[in-house]
Amino acid sequence: MQNEILAAAQKNERNVVQFLRDLIAIKSLSSQEEEVVTRIKREMEAAGYDEVTIDPMGNILGRIGSGKHVIALDAHVDTVDVGNPANWTVDPFKGAEKDGVIYGRGACDMKGALASIVYGGKIIKDLGLVDDYTLYVVGSVQEEDCDGLCWQYIINEDKLRPEIVVIAEPTNLGIYRGHRGRMEIQVHTKGISCHGSAPERGVNAVYKMAPIIQDIEKLNERLKGEPFLGKGTVTISEIRSTSPSLCAVADSSSIHLDRRLAATDTLTSAVQEIQELPSVRQAQAEVVVLDYAVPSWKGLTYPTKKYYPTWLLPENHPALENGVSAFKKLFREKPVVNRWQFSTNGVAVMGMHGIPCIGFGPGNEIYAHMATEQIAIEQLVKAMAWYAIFPLIYTGSSKLH
Repeated sequence: MQNEILAAAQKNERNVVQFLRDLIAIKSLSSQEEEVVTRIKREMEAAGYDEVTIDPMGNILGRIGSGKHVIALDAHVDTVDVGNPANWTVDPFKGAEKDGVIYGRGACDMKGALASIVYGGKIIKDLGLVDDYTLYVVGSVQEEDCDGLCWQYIINEDKLRPEIVVIAEPTNLGIYRGHRGRMEIQVHTKGISCHGSAPERGVNAVYKMAPIIQDIEKLNERLKGEPFLGKGTVTISEIRSTSPSLCAVADSSSIHLDRRLAATDTLTSAVQEIQELPSVRQAQAEVVVLDYAVPSWKGLTYPTKKYYPTWLLPENHPALENGVSAFKKLFREKPVVNRWQFSTNGVAVMGMHGIPCIGFGPGNEIYAHMATEQIAIEQLVKAMAWYAIFPLIYTGSSKLH
């Protein structure tokens, strides 16, 4: 059976490449995904999916089968923006193909994976691989702005709770079992404004912030973790201040913290670490975990805290073993088992809801968000085959024999 699946994936190479190029050509920033979702819907319907739905948030869910075991493959459909166009040597929206590689915004993160999971489903339909499982191929929205929000909605409101979710973010065809979480925190100091010609009459909020900045830099050096996911980190990504004019003392100052969470970190512990810094206490500064409340492309707002929990699947978990087995069966070699450096929708699926996740996707994460974003066609094809065989491995299907 594995030879038939590999042959079917190879046969669909040009189809998946054209589909990916179509997806790259559609700009789809967070909350602006309508056109790309519509394009995905057409491809799923043409591939013979049993049902294709777009939920009230704007996520697209393609269903294959109606068996007992519920499995989901997830790829977000939004991308970050292009940034400085001068940094690109190709048109980011053309999906240029050269020497077996596709270039463009979203090629790696993660329209390439989206194309492969859709075509993994097509192989399942074409070869009659449906068994005692229900497969959902999910194109999720708003991930780049708020990872996991889409799956909070899918689980809580769509009432879809799979047994296992495969996160198709780029893994370079490795099998991934977790990553650090993250938080977005702000620290605010208050001052008293006065004329800039006599600053001694006021209290400068920026000066109150200065020792806090130094303490946060030192805190980053003290943070700990465990060997696999690594240590927690904290960095300041933005600083702002307000004053009546540029000829006045600043009456407020704020810094934005990107806090990456180790396996032992929690929302409470991460906030307390900031609150207990001597400089924060001295300045009576306010520490706030930010909220996300931005409408989706369908106009639905689904508020959440900007707290994205760490998740780590045990190395002996059956789902991980199934993922490794699928790779071995197809490619006759052992895959790399690793973890992501960045964050994914797994923060909601497993981090918040405890649903087992594994990661498997085409593309190398080093190209994510870069002006050199690219993906190898060979990886698209191999990923397609893996997505087609994984449900059979997971359910122990007799169709493999």
